[in-house]
Amino acid sequence: MFDPIVYRRRREVLRETVRDGIVLLPGLDPSPINFAANPYPFRQDSSLLYYTGLNGPGSTLLIDIDAARETLYGVDSSLDDVIWSGPSPLLPELAAAAGIGITGAPAQLAAVIQQAHDAGRTVHYLPPYRPDQVLALARLLGVPPNRVNAGASAALIRAVVSQRAVKSPAEVAEIESALGLTRKLFQALVRHLPQENTGIGLAGILEGLARSNGSRLAFPPIITSRGEILHSAPDNQPLPAGGLLLMDIGAESREYYASDITRTLPVSGRFTTRQKDIYEIVLATQKTAAEQAAPGVRFRDVHLKAAATLCEGLRDLGLMKGAVEDAVREGAHALFFPHGLGHMLGLDVHDMESLGEDNVGYDRETIRSDQFGLSALRLGRRLEVDFVVTVEPGIYFIPALIDRWRQDGRWTSFIAFDKLSAYRRFGGIRIEDVIHIMPRGSRFLGPMIPKSAATLEAACQS
Repeated sequence: MFDPIVYRRRREVLRETVRDGIVLLPGLDPSPINFAANPYPFRQDSSLLYYTGLNGPGSTLLIDIDAARETLYGVDSSLDDVIWSGPSPLLPELAAAAGIGITGAPAQLAAVIQQAHDAGRTVHYLPPYRPDQVLALARLLGVPPNRVNAGASAALIRAVVSQRAVKSPAEVAEIESALGLTRKLFQALVRHLPQENTGIGLAGILEGLARSNGSRLAFPPIITSRGEILHSAPDNQPLPAGGLLLMDIGAESREYYASDITRTLPVSGRFTTRQKDIYEIVLATQKTAAEQAAPGVRFRDVHLKAAATLCEGLRDLGLMKGAVEDAVREGAHALFFPHGLGHMLGLDVHDMESLGEDNVGYDRETIRSDQFGLSALRLGRRLEVDFVVTVEPGIYFIPALIDRWRQDGRWTSFIAFDKLSAYRRFGGIRIEDVIHIMPRGSRFLGPMIPKSAATLEAACQS
């Protein structure tokens, strides 16, 4: 945990922003895999983590803005809990670690919420994203479960997004720490690739390494030779000797901040000429995007500039044709680049996505597009100093999408469909890193992870 002063200050800012009413931040309980005594590994809700630093189950934070009073509700471990799981800190000790001076039992929380309701006071809460959260809030608020999400507080969502989007130096340091561990994961994958020739086997090695370093993976890893499937899960199929291995991985720091990098490397240790040509386009696209990212610049414009760089490269290879500006405006590049350039990163790998992508990545000035490809851009708004975002362009050859567009006669003036048959089994290439928005531009975070074609080949061969 950070110093209690950090969490107290965060809550003060929240009170000043929301201004009145009660803020209710319920935590999570363990979620069973197949019965209650066999739960998934526990990880607390990120907003509760942000305002308290507490990762244990069963806690709820209540902030009474009008009375300037903060209370942590929960229960102490029972004797059975101690017998089976060992002793844990008492609720007052947990509260003190978070800089909270008052504690209470769940029954008292229900009474406080009822009193607030009777007095016509506003109870602010964030939209729940798990069914058990929905049911718990429905009971606490006295509303049907199907009305819980509709009652989430827009004012609280705006306040939390505004606060969590800007990262402090300590938070940036945590993300860099997570990236340091992710570099170790990359090195382990390359080292074990000659012996472990399946995605699921490599994923298991990375999971074990993260755990042995006192951490965990920030999300289920993507380790696959089917790079054209954007979220392809690892499987037991042998990796093809002449193919590509796409790895999209990230670890958490000790304070639960995420990292997220992607590398695409040749299974054989050397890129073919065709693979290297596509790889260099993606790398140039990422470089262009990082150079464009700066305070006041809309990330959507960074995405479109990246798309133009990508189109230029594909046109040079003869896979696209026509005017690049027109191709990007019409969305023809999305055949090869059907997702957004990146997303915010923090305590969540897609930071604050549970609060609504449009609430996090868009605003009144920047509205999400409905154009294919561009509509998948998670972050479109203007960048601000101390935002931390990913930059992850890619080129993919998706047979089903190619066939559909060709059948429909889409963008024949921009796409050389007759040249794409040679790429049907190519797969996909994505390169992803994390950048920190500085007062004048941006910088890549974390230690160097091989990224050029030459350094990737050297890493594989060593």
